[in-house]
Amino acid sequence: MRVTNGKILILFGIIHSLFGISPIVFARQFIGFANKFFFKISEGLLESPLLSGQMNYENFAAFWFFYFGLLLIPIGILVNYVENVHGQIPKNFIWAYIIVVLIGVFMVPFSGMTFLMLPHSIFMLVQRNKKAKIV
Repeated sequence: MRVTNGKILILFGIIHSLFGISPIVFARQFIGFANKFFFKISEGLLESPLLSGQMNYENFAAFWFFYFGLLLIPIGILVNYVENVHGQIPKNFIWAYIIVVLIGVFMVPFSGMTFLMLPHSIFMLVQRNKKAKIV
């Protein structure tokens, strides 16, 4: 089985989602979500400080940690498809991916964005440039 960048993104998404619901990270929040059948896990805009609300930052972080992992999976499926059909990923996608990753690295330096996704994004660009020189 050939490892593609798309499969790497799928793996990142699965690990991110599973790590998010693990007992050492956000299990307590997800138990609370499950008790509500994952419906209305927050008050949305009513929690905004602009509306004199009080945000539940742990629930917010738990949701986005899990949700980002879920978002990576279909992106990985798409990248895998493009890579298999066209042989390479479009440079515009790689640059967009690098920009998103760099923003994440800047905002949360001690994270998977820095240790996994940044090296992966650079690898994608180097790999793309090598393939472009061969052709």
